[in-house]
This record gives sequence, structure tokens and C-alpha cells, in this order.
Amino acid sequence: MEQRLPSLRELAQRLGVSVSSTKYAYALLEDEGRVYARPKLGYFSRPRAPAMRGQHSPSLLDTVFASARQPGMLALGSDAPAMLLSLQQPLLMIERELARQYPHALVPLFQPFGEPELRRVLADRYTRSAQHYWSADQVFIGADLRSILELALRALDLEGQVALVESPCNWAVLRQLQAARMTIIEVPLGEDGRFNLQQLHRLLCDQPVRLAVLSSAANVPQGGVMPASDKQQICRWLAEHAVWLFENDGYGDLCFDASAPRYRDFADPDRVLVFSTFDKLIGAEAPFGYLLCRQHNERLQQLCLERAFRLSPIRQKAIARLFVSRRVERHVQRLRPLLRERLQQMKALLDVYGQGCLRITEPQGGACLWFQAARPVDMRRVFERLLAQRIVIAPGELFSQCGLWRSHLRLCCTVDWSKDIALALQCLVRAIQDEAQAP
Repeated sequence: MEQRLPSLRELAQRLGVSVSSTKYAYALLEDEGRVYARPKLGYFSRPRAPAMRGQHSPSLLDTVFASARQPGMLALGSDAPAMLLSLQQPLLMIERELARQYPHALVPLFQPFGEPELRRVLADRYTRSAQHYWSADQVFIGADLRSILELALRALDLEGQVALVESPCNWAVLRQLQAARMTIIEVPLGEDGRFNLQQLHRLLCDQPVRLAVLSSAANVPQGGVMPASDKQQICRWLAEHAVWLFENDGYGDLCFDASAPRYRDFADPDRVLVFSTFDKLIGAEAPFGYLLCRQHNERLQQLCLERAFRLSPIRQKAIARLFVSRRVERHVQRLRPLLRERLQQMKALLDVYGQGCLRITEPQGGACLWFQAARPVDMRRVFERLLAQRIVIAPGELFSQCGLWRSHLRLCCTVDWSKDIALALQCLVRAIQDEAQAP
């Protein structure tokens, strides 16, 4: 049955965000047909159709997210680097100042391809040389990562094709490729963060791969960094086989070695698409996604017009000002060492409590620890054990669609350190040990 939802102001106060953010969220839900507005009464949820008999139970990913949102849960797997140090307050201050400078009547309701000022800033930020040059009309801004990937796959006519991904792979990327009905080939990364290049080359020769989705710098969740020589060779093979490269730059700024090479430094600039979001650096108040692509701009523009993203132009201008003022750059310089310090702190605790039952990969970037149980353990079962103790983890199988990494686990250092994290990690180790000894 329908239910009245909290007012914009009430929800903003409850979540600790701005009213414009809750208004934007309700607008997205209204577009999806999940809520509707009544004049002078507010927003109401639409009744959901009853589940059909035989319908699948919620996926593990949905269960993890639903559990993490419950009050009183300690989420050890939530990957949100900006929770440690965010730019949300400066962003909202700039937005309020801009709102005074730009009267509402003079601000367009939306810019279908993104706010021009922010598009120019991103083009300048990604331009490295005369060869690796981007212009503002090659930048497109969308509501989030999902919508940007959907846009890119449709524009390049890649839906239903064969995609090659690094594994473990970002769960959001996997889910969007599945939604596009793509055949996904996972190429496992070794503990050193490298592919088996012979295996990769054989796949490219034997399979009709049209797309490769790879991390720009540090792979997340594993945390490894591919050597420059490997990236050069991979880019040569992708060019030989006319494979599109989608470079995931979501964690590019969070690689501890700021000079680490990116795939786009070696790839054919006409067959590379870079995508990312702002929330990893700035915070939840900047959920927008963006992409840069030299080709198919007319098709991208057409799809943006059809999709009609309803993104706040003032919020986008505020994000642009954060970059122009170099606040983002200074913020990243503070965030990187803080992430490394917290990761080392968490690893030290696991080394103490693990008693040799864990094999931890040393991360070279990001906010995650990726580790494996020394003995075969199904981390889904460990997840279920810990739920009873109100602790939520991210089992490794979330980062594969073909059953890899079942004995692996992702932990994030962006937890609430005011809570007893040491006790939670002891509970985690105990659950792993108990599961390893279970019949």
C-alpha cells in the first residue's frame, strides 16, 4: 500500500544532507515510478506489485546493502573514502554562495550534457599533452556511475557484446554489464596485481571481445597496480583487435603513487573512454558520474537528450569551483596518506588477531584491504555468521559473476573508528576460524 514519505526538509535533517540533495533524490525516484508527489501534501510511495511465486530471493549484493543500512549495524565493507575526509561542507558553502549570485530565474533547469563550466574543468584536468587532449564537448555528466555506463554502452553499440574485465571487479560495473546483456569474461589478477599476459592474449585472439573494462591505476578491491610495461602491451593488443577500452578512473586519484601510469597514457585515444564519479573524493553530496570520449559524440548527445538527466546546475558549478580553486588537489594530498595510515592500522590489527589464518594483499591505493582465508572458507557463510552480531562484511564473490573469490573478503578502512573496531575484527577472525572448522 502507498505510504507518505518524509518531507524534503525532514529527510535532509535525518540524513545530514542538504534539501537540494533530497529533492534531487525524490526526483530520480519519481522518474523511476517509485514515488509520486501530491500538491501541498508531499511525496508518497507507489504500491509495489506482489512478488510472483517462484521469484528469486534477493541477491547477496542486495542483502549486503540492505543489512548495512539497518540501524546499529557496523559496516566493515562500505567503500566510501570520503567518509574519512570529505569536501561536502566546502561544496555546500560554495553552492549557497552561487545560489545568491545566480537567481533561480536565470539558471536553466538542466543542461542535458552537463554544466558547461564543469565539462571544461574536467577536460582541462584530463588533458596531459597535445596527443592526450580532451575538449569540453567530449565530456558528458550523468546522474551516477550506472547511468553513465548505460549511456556509454548504448552509444558505442556494445550492448549484448563480449566484455573482458579484470577480476576482482567493481560490483557496480559487473551489474551494469549484466544489465546490458553482455557476455563477461573475467581475467583474474595475481597477488602482484598483474594479469597472466599469455592467457590474456590468447583470450583476445580466441574470443570476439569488443570491450575491456580496466582500472586506471590501483585495482579496487584488490589494491594492486599494473606495471607500465604490462599496460603498454595490453593497449597494443587491444588496438590490434579493435577493442574498446573503458578505463575506470573512480580510484585513480587514490593510488598512493601519484605518478603511476594510466592505461589512457598508452591506449589509442580514439578507442578509449574514461569514466568516473565525484563521490569518492568529495562525498555523497556529489554523486554524479562522468565520461570522456572522443568518438560518437553525436550519439552520446542524442542519448543524453533522450535520458534528460535532471542534475542541479548550481551543484555542478560548485563542484567545478572546487577543482578550479585546487581544493580537490589539496584534499587528495591529505586523503592519500590518511587512507594509507588507516589501512596499515587495520592490517596490523588483523595480523595480531589473525594468527596466520589470513593472507592479506598489501594495497597500493584505495580504501580497501583484500584478503583470503588461509584455509578454504565460504565467506558468504562468514557473512551470515556475522550478521547475527550486527557486523556487515563484503564477501569476495560480490566482485565476480562466475563464482571466483569465494574465500576472499573486502574490508574498508573508512569505518567509524569511534566504535570498537578491534573487537569487530576479532569477531571476524573467530567467524572465519569457526567456519573453517565446520563440518
